Amino acid sequence: MASLTYDLTLAGLAVGSAAALTGIGLIVTYRATGVLNLAHGAIAMVCAYVLRQLVVEWGWPLPLGALVTLLVVAPGIGLVLDRAVFRPLALLGSNPAQTLVASIGVFVLLVGGAALLWGTGARADAPVLLGDDPWTQLAAVVVLAVAVGAVTRWTRFGRELRAVVDNRPLAMLGGIDADRVAAGGWAFGAFTAGLTGVLLAPYVRLDPYGMPLLVVEVIAVAVVARMRSLPVAIVTALALGVAQAQLTRLHPEGWAGPLVQAVGTNLFVVALLVAALVVPGVGGRGRDSLPPPAVAPRTPTGVWFTVGVLFLLPLGFAGTDLHTAIQVPALAIVLLSLVVVTGRGGQIALGQAAYAGLGALFTALLAAGGLPELPALALAVLLVAPLGLVTGWPAIRRHGLALALVTLAVGVAVSRFVFVQPYATAGLELGRPAGFADDRRYYVLELVVLAGCLVLVAALRRGRTGRALAALRDHEAGAEASGVRVSRLKLLAFVLGAALAALGGGLLGMGLRAFDPEAYDPVRGLLWFAAIVVLGADSLLSPLAAAALLVGLDAGTRGGVAAATIGLLAALTGRIPPLTSWLPGRGGQPDSLDAAATDAPRAPEPWSTPATATSPPTPTPPAAAAAGGRPPTGGSAPLSTSSTGGAGGNPSPAAGRAHPHRPAPAHRTAPTPPAPAPARLRAHDLTLTHPGGLTALSHVTLALTPGRVTALVGPNGAGKSTLFDCLAGALRPTDGRVTLDGADITARAAHARTRLGVARSFQQLAVFPSLTVEDNVRLGAEQGHHRSPAHTEQALRLLGLAGPVRHHPAADLPTGTLRRVELARALAGRPHTLLLDEPSAGLDAAETEALARILAALAADGLTVLVVEHDPDLVAGLAHTVHTMEGGRIVS
Repeated sequence: MASLTYDLTLAGLAVGSAAALTGIGLIVTYRATGVLNLAHGAIAMVCAYVLRQLVVEWGWPLPLGALVTLLVVAPGIGLVLDRAVFRPLALLGSNPAQTLVASIGVFVLLVGGAALLWGTGARADAPVLLGDDPWTQLAAVVVLAVAVGAVTRWTRFGRELRAVVDNRPLAMLGGIDADRVAAGGWAFGAFTAGLTGVLLAPYVRLDPYGMPLLVVEVIAVAVVARMRSLPVAIVTALALGVAQAQLTRLHPEGWAGPLVQAVGTNLFVVALLVAALVVPGVGGRGRDSLPPPAVAPRTPTGVWFTVGVLFLLPLGFAGTDLHTAIQVPALAIVLLSLVVVTGRGGQIALGQAAYAGLGALFTALLAAGGLPELPALALAVLLVAPLGLVTGWPAIRRHGLALALVTLAVGVAVSRFVFVQPYATAGLELGRPAGFADDRRYYVLELVVLAGCLVLVAALRRGRTGRALAALRDHEAGAEASGVRVSRLKLLAFVLGAALAALGGGLLGMGLRAFDPEAYDPVRGLLWFAAIVVLGADSLLSPLAAAALLVGLDAGTRGGVAAATIGLLAALTGRIPPLTSWLPGRGGQPDSLDAAATDAPRAPEPWSTPATATSPPTPTPPAAAAAGGRPPTGGSAPLSTSSTGGAGGNPSPAAGRAHPHRPAPAHRTAPTPPAPAPARLRAHDLTLTHPGGLTALSHVTLALTPGRVTALVGPNGAGKSTLFDCLAGALRPTDGRVTLDGADITARAAHARTRLGVARSFQQLAVFPSLTVEDNVRLGAEQGHHRSPAHTEQALRLLGLAGPVRHHPAADLPTGTLRRVELARALAGRPHTLLLDEPSAGLDAAETEALARILAALAADGLTVLVVEHDPDLVAGLAHTVHTMEGGRIVS
């Protein structure tokens, strides 16, 4: 027994050592470049193939082949990736999500290239580099880790690496060549990947698909180490390796036996799933999401007609055998699920293959139980759809890279514990529905279902839900501040995505008349995701084109061509637009835009004409504003919280103070400040301490009174924005409470406070670039305090946006106009309290003065206004009450 334990421990140390190498490489690459390199496993596979080619096929001596592979080929791959793929993305300012897509593209490209060069069959004759002694491999890991630690701590390169990790822009200002540091990180990361591959190849299946996925599973050790600590990664890898080896001794009887054995051989998968769900994720909220398309592209009618004809061609020219063609509509439905989740919802979903496979599996199981195929498929979809919550629920609190890891972990876990296990799939057969056994009839059935799914998704992309999804994708915090229930919307996207994937997977299985686990493995999921992103994730045409491309290339040529093609295009993401945007027609204008609005000239800037310094401006009637003229600058505000008119003058005695770099504002007689009314929104003794111990707010009390403008001023870091976010619901204080009309709303989320009548703007613009100006404002009216179509029109007129500019995408407009769009969206929900975070940022003097008039008129009509502002002239000319903050406290 002791001998068995020792032998299993040694075997576990060998596996753990290879996993530790992967963790070291991933962490060094991430710390040097900020890239979560999912292509690490594919690089390992390529290096293993190269060593085998040199030694087995060409007869090179093993030491020479190993030196060339590890010191030339592997670092060379890393340097090529740095120069050709990731450095251009860094120069373009791409965020981590875009680099993640590029790394997925590299993964798919290398897998497809290996399949083309060496075939898809497994190789069992890979050379053994370090022998069978696990202590040698462990020693290599320890030496490598010590060397990395020494270089990082005691060399100039290490100091530069730490500087780049801490603050890349500041390091570059200090004279550090960040590109050289990144190149070194890529070369070293590729070297560790190559070493991992040549060590693992003799003991696992060496093929283009198996080894990359195996290395992807051991990403768990880097996630547990939070992409930072090498010792934690090494210890975790060795512990998991030994534990996995020891679990092979367990052979329980009964139903638990197969499950325990599956866990014993896939402990790294369990660790990846747990780490992705439990460990705080890499990346950051709002900084690592997929960039939205500038405008939802419109597919010309002629293109749709052409696509329809192409999909009908097999019925007329392919005879009775449509074995290849029947895969295309089913796969298109699976890919359509990514249009919902990724294209419209903006969520990174790498596990859709799991839901497609579950749809096929459940359909087969239900049909085997005696249920007819079509009802079995429908019931399978209903069973799989709730499983979308497995990824949808973590998506509520995870974003970007962290969400990508969760979805990938779910896909890998389902594949390893369900699809490839005999207890789940042994002896399964899958037939076709009665009356559709013939390929031609079944193909027609698929086309009908595909058409219905396209109509469903097209309906989802329009209307109130479509605007909310686009807002979620474009700017999640802005969507929540507009009243969108972000958590519900994410769950809807993932549940509907899972249902569509299950429907397509079931149709694909019935079309092939078999359940094939390899058709739904996680590598397929990565390939499908890359294909949709390359073609245009928010286009309904993309899943059709991607399905035809993937099936057609692999069917008509050697396997791997589709993966290599899609991988190459995905690796160039950020530098080439989605392929569907190259279609002729009115691509680049939103679907809802008619020809007249599209061709109309851009409206002039309504706030571009400065007011004179000798006389007050003349109020513009609503009709003029509707035509795109100047907004009302005095008189009663068209959008008010009461029926009384409000003066547009300056309510503060300090109206004449001029900014040294701006013309003096118009001189007006200051009205008497309104009598104080009972405060509606209050902060009671708020304290907020960040996890690191930094206290951002300390016992802050503030009352906001209706009909008055309150300003918060102070130096950067004083706590103004933190207090603002606590009032708006973006942050929850450590202590204290926030009340509205005496009711405690401290635990209410931002969207709930918006629906209670507390609206806000952002210091950094929070407009939705893929929506038009009108749709941006309509979203605020639909989700806000009071909901009426008329509120949209009133807000557009008030802010001078009711002319032709209303039809323009927000992505094409200047900052001054976008500030008005954001304010109009906030006002469209008829709030009683308006929180503005530096509303004059990016505005010129005339625009700032016009903004002051609008806010003064709204306050005169009873609106409660809080302004966080650095412009002293705006504060002096607008605010009734000014509070100064320093060090997290209100000092005056």
